[in-house]
Amino acid sequence: MKAAVFRTSKGLVIEDVPMPQLDDGEVLVKVANTGFCGSDHSMIETGILSEGYILGHETSGIISKVGKNVKGHVPGMRVVIRPTFCGTCRDCRMGKPYFCGNNRRSIGIGDLPGAFAEYITVYPQMLIPIPDGVDSQNAALAEAFAAALHGIKCSRKEKGSALVIGGGPIGLALVRLLKIIGFGPVVLSEPLEQKRVIAESFGVDGVIDPFSEDLGACVFNTTGGIGFETVFECSGVADSIQTAMDAATRSGTVCVVSMNFGQINIAPTTLNFKEIWLTGSYSNTHKENIQCLQWMAEGKVDGRALITDLITLEKLPQVYMERIHTGKAIKVMLQIGDKF
Repeated sequence: MKAAVFRTSKGLVIEDVPMPQLDDGEVLVKVANTGFCGSDHSMIETGILSEGYILGHETSGIISKVGKNVKGHVPGMRVVIRPTFCGTCRDCRMGKPYFCGNNRRSIGIGDLPGAFAEYITVYPQMLIPIPDGVDSQNAALAEAFAAALHGIKCSRKEKGSALVIGGGPIGLALVRLLKIIGFGPVVLSEPLEQKRVIAESFGVDGVIDPFSEDLGACVFNTTGGIGFETVFECSGVADSIQTAMDAATRSGTVCVVSMNFGQINIAPTTLNFKEIWLTGSYSNTHKENIQCLQWMAEGKVDGRALITDLITLEKLPQVYMERIHTGKAIKVMLQIGDKF
């Protein structure tokens, strides 16, 4: 079968690789769509990938075969795939299964080969059925929306004004979910017009170009001078964390959703004088994926507006260099198998 394989000397290359072997307790999935995630880019560029690894974890597909010990899953079922968790360790008991360290298994971002390939083998615990009315592209986007939903959960806020800094896929997904949940006003700070236009289609109450407009004035005018109740940092720019703190109201929340691998500088007095709650978010849960899939089934979420590049598997290496690595694409979606 075909797969996009990471080679230390070349980066991503398309190769013929052996079909995965199906054990008695596993499920073989024929991949339909797989999205390219920002974490995929980070892993390629930081050099942490092992030779021959196959990335890809934002995926939808159809069960092709099941092992003889697998119950409750049958060929033809449409599924998305999430990591396993034990359910009994401290992290799982605290409702944080994404931190589970007990034999955690995950595709494309962990120990198992990922879905930049025509087929993958997974464990039954990893499968979430796709509801009727949800197409394969939206299903592959459910994980990105679930990451946004998890950021909202980590903020511990259920309403109020919200500022999203950075209009990448997660930031834009946040805009849509904040409006569904009932936050308002919701404002996006984003320099690229294309992303601001998508945010407007997602129902955002206001947009600002921080490179040409005064964000401080926007904060003052939108909130009556008090600041935003919740600010989500989604840009990955280190200085934006202090910007988020400056934009937050007293006793407000700043949730850092983006992954920033560099050093950051903040003014601790902002925390003191405002009593801001500064937190972060990481990954998402099965439950959050199921909720986002349900919103898709109900017609409340259609993430396909995020897709700027719908490509075949064979084009990924070229598109990576020309569109992903250069920051020109918002969301690259691979059409690997038949869409549904």
